Amino acid sequence: MKIACVSPSHVPSRTANSMQAMKACHALAQLGNDVQIWLPGKKSTPWVDLCDLYGLEKEFGLTWLKSRQIFRRYDFSYLAVKQAGTWGADLVYTWLPQAGLFALERNLPAILEVHDRVRGKLGPWVFSKFCSHPGRKRLVMITYALQKVLEIEAGIHPAANEFVIAPNGVEWERFATQPDAKEARRLLGFPQIPTAAFSGHFYPGRGTGLLFSLAQALTNIQFLWIGGRQEDIDYWRLKLDEAQVNNVILTGFIDNKQLPLHLAAADVLMIPFERMIEGSSGGNSADICSPMKLFEYMATGRAILTSDLPVIHEVLNERNARFAPPEDLPAWQEALADLLSHPIIMKALGESARRDSSQYAWIEREKKALEGFLVNENIY
Repeated sequence: MKIACVSPSHVPSRTANSMQAMKACHALAQLGNDVQIWLPGKKSTPWVDLCDLYGLEKEFGLTWLKSRQIFRRYDFSYLAVKQAGTWGADLVYTWLPQAGLFALERNLPAILEVHDRVRGKLGPWVFSKFCSHPGRKRLVMITYALQKVLEIEAGIHPAANEFVIAPNGVEWERFATQPDAKEARRLLGFPQIPTAAFSGHFYPGRGTGLLFSLAQALTNIQFLWIGGRQEDIDYWRLKLDEAQVNNVILTGFIDNKQLPLHLAAADVLMIPFERMIEGSSGGNSADICSPMKLFEYMATGRAILTSDLPVIHEVLNERNARFAPPEDLPAWQEALADLLSHPIIMKALGESARRDSSQYAWIEREKKALEGFLVNENIY
């Protein structure tokens, strides 16, 4: 099947939405589809330069189109869908409601991935038009919480065959074959002491302030902060130096290809999200999010300590993780110290998380997104 993907993400980029779109396309290609993604931008990037950054192996096509900011991606969406039709696409798979609507207007089946509330002056209207269009369409929503929000705020009530709930995913096999924590630390040159890690950007709401306070309080633990924009790294490095906190390793941004080994170096992996989380595109996602780090942590097979947010319970439970109230330093301090003092419990939690992670493989996710969608396709 020829699948034309239309994404608003800049590629190459270090943002989560860029990573998510490329991972989804990669999985669609791994399923044997002929995949081409259209992206906004003026310059193309060779495939080989994207492989390590995004952790890709199966090649798919990429096309960049110029887009003027004043048109809010409507010009890009129109041209991308037009080119997709000329290319002979059987399906348009997009993260842009306008691209989905343009596809339906051209009698092309469309799958629209939705990760957030619908915003903007025209966004809600376009989204409503997509949902009510008689063409063959499907919504892919990342959490049940988001589905409920869209039902209330956007007034959508899609038929059972017109939506699926598909959390973000992980390339399970890349994470499940890593060494134990001590060996991973040796390979990376990290000290052989109990280690707790966090990966991702340091946007407001991600809990970096809590991590800083934990490092101050638990000086016998090594904290590994993986990722972050350079300006954030510079800020926190200065703050750590001023407070004379010397048990934090800031790796800075690393390619996705290197992420599994870095996560494997931890004994505990942390998701210290606050009650308000700002994403790379702004807004609050604390009640509807499906963070990719969650599934990467699970596949790594380490104990997970996470903020006790309702949406996290769509994936994690007391059998595969430990929970602490958001922004509650004493509770986090106690929970982390307790975990690290009980290696048998940590091992059991990690093994349970690893087993549960297999259902969240990117390939399984995209199978679910496509399953039963095209009546003349019986592959899925």
